[in-house]
Amino acid sequence: MFELSKEILAIQKVAREFARKEVLPRVAEDEKNHAFQRDLVTKMAELDFFGCPIPEEYGGNNMGFLAHTIITEEISKVSGSLRAAFNMQTMGTAREILQFGTEEQKRTYIPKLVSAEWLGCIGITEADAGSDVGGMQTTAERRGDVYVLNGSKNWITYAQVTDVGLIYAYTDPTQRYKGMSTFIVDMHSPGIKTGPTAEKLGWRACPTGEIYFDNVEVPAQNLLGGQENQGFKFVVSGLNNTRLTAAAGALGVSQALIDESVRYAKTRVQFGQAVGQFQMVQEELARMIVETEAARLLVYKSAMQKDAGQLNNTRETVMAKFYASDVASRVADGALRIHGAYGYSSEYPVERLLRDAKLYQLLEGSANICKMVIATDALGYRKANR
Repeated sequence: MFELSKEILAIQKVAREFARKEVLPRVAEDEKNHAFQRDLVTKMAELDFFGCPIPEEYGGNNMGFLAHTIITEEISKVSGSLRAAFNMQTMGTAREILQFGTEEQKRTYIPKLVSAEWLGCIGITEADAGSDVGGMQTTAERRGDVYVLNGSKNWITYAQVTDVGLIYAYTDPTQRYKGMSTFIVDMHSPGIKTGPTAEKLGWRACPTGEIYFDNVEVPAQNLLGGQENQGFKFVVSGLNNTRLTAAAGALGVSQALIDESVRYAKTRVQFGQAVGQFQMVQEELARMIVETEAARLLVYKSAMQKDAGQLNNTRETVMAKFYASDVASRVADGALRIHGAYGYSSEYPVERLLRDAKLYQLLEGSANICKMVIATDALGYRKANR
C-alpha cells in the first residue's frame, strides 16, 4: 500500500512538472481576473490526465483511480480552479456514463469528454436541493421521442462554458427520489440560458453559474442508461466518484500549505533566528504534517479499493473526503498563523490556498452530510456500502 508503481510515479512527475511550469506562473493573475483556463484544461487532456479511470476503448488510459487521485492532488497543490476539471471531464460525467450509459452513449460522449473536446458539467444542485438532493424541482416530461426539461440549477461548475451536461430531473414528481432520472444534455440546445452565481471566496478562475431550462427538448435516446427513474441510484454512485476527487484536491491544498509554511519558517527571521526554531511553530507544523499524511492514507485507500473492484466503497470514500477536507481547513489556519500578516496578504500564496481549502468542506457533500453517512452506517440505521 505504501509503494507507488513506476507508472504512477511517472505520471505524478508529469503532473507535478505541468503544475509548476504551466499553472503556477499564471495562477495568481488568472484567479484575480476570473479567467477560465480553457487552454490549460486542453493541455491536461493532451497529457491524458482525464483518462485514468476510463478504459482505452473509450479514449482513456485505464491507469486507474489511484493514478487519477495522484494527478488531481498535484494539480490541486497549485490551483483549485483547475482541480474542478477532473470532475467535470472525468468522474462526474465520463465515469458515470461509463458505469450506467448505453453502449452508444459511451462511444458518443466519453472520448470527447476525456479529450476535453467537449467540456462537461453535472446538474444536480438547485435552490432548494443541495444536501437534500430529493428536493429538486426540475422536471422532464416525455413527449413522443423527446423529453421536455423545465426548471433551473445553481452552483453548477462550468455552467457558462459547458458543452454537455448530466442533468438530473424528475420524470415522476410524485415519487420522491424514486422518480428521478438522468439525461445527457446538449448544453447548446434552444431554451437553455446560463448566468453567473454570486462572486466566490475562492476558485475564481473556475466558472460557476446558474442554468435555466425552458421547454428544452432532449432526445429520448439521451436518457442515461435508457431507463427512467434510476437517477437517484446514479447520483449516489456519481458522488462516490466525485468525492474521491474532492478528497484528493483537499489533500493537495494541504500539502501545498505545508510546503509554503516550511519554506517560510526556514527563511523568516525574528528575534535573531528563523521562526522555524521556535517550538510553537514546530508544533504547528508537526500537526499539519501528520494530519495530512493520515488524510493521504484514507484517500489512497479509497482509490485502491476502487482499483480492486470495490466501486461501492461509499463509507471509505466519505471518510476520506470528510477527513481530508477537515484537515485542509485546519492546515490552512495553521499556515496563516505561521505566516502571520504575510499569510493574509496576496504577496504569498497562503492567502489563495486558504480560500481554496475552505470550499472542500462544502462541495460534493458537506461535512455534516459526510458525518451523517459515517455515523448512520456505524449505528446500523443505513449501511453505506450497498
